[in-house]
Amino acid sequence: MPTYNLKINGKLQTIEADSDTPLLWVLRDHVELVGTKFGCGIAQCGACTVHIDGAAQRSCSLPVSNLQGMEITTIEGLSEDGSHPVQKAWKEIDVPQCGYCQAGQIMTASAFLNDNPNPSRTEIRSAMQGNICRCASYNSIEKAVEVAAKELS
Repeated sequence: MPTYNLKINGKLQTIEADSDTPLLWVLRDHVELVGTKFGCGIAQCGACTVHIDGAAQRSCSLPVSNLQGMEITTIEGLSEDGSHPVQKAWKEIDVPQCGYCQAGQIMTASAFLNDNPNPSRTEIRSAMQGNICRCASYNSIEKAVEVAAKELS
């Protein structure tokens, strides 16, 4: 079985896995970082979103063999204590209902705000539309992204 050296949340991890193993399962099963969730398995719902070199990517469709030398950040690596502005805004607005999609929502929002720290509501809605929330917390999610953007600017 091939071995891969991955930088996950700033730490080098040596992973033994089949080359086509999705990053999601490497994170959850090999590294025991379970904040990244399985939703659909076809990169359509956003529950498995992580940052790859700072960009929001769906980990369920990224084979581990394509990720050597890249910086991988999971929800656990966004901040150690929940102090990232997006995490703080999520708490302030009280976004989660069931909470299942929230790690992916937060990872999408934080990557988006890194690229666009002063977005309009339309830009927020467009950036977040690929993340599905079964509880339909979309208005709260948009409000939390607005609150985080104000703190970042």
